[in-house]
Amino acid sequence: MSGPPIDLKPINLNQARKAKARADAERLAAENRAKFGRSKLERKAEAARADKAARDLAGHRRETDADPALKNEP
Repeated sequence: MSGPPIDLKPINLNQARKAKARADAERLAAENRAKFGRSKLERKAEAARADKAARDLAGHRRETDADPALKNEP
């Protein structure tokens, strides 16, 4: 028998299964980070744009006597 050497070390199947699951989870996490992840600067810029849009919209609102929010003011 002059074939390739065979690794005769026994392996723990539970450890092998868990190691494979961890590797799969890490691969999936890396894909999700690349797909959905944004830097802190990008998140702050988006929040600033949304805040400015809300301020601009509020600034263009008409105030009338029919507005129920204004009826509660003294």
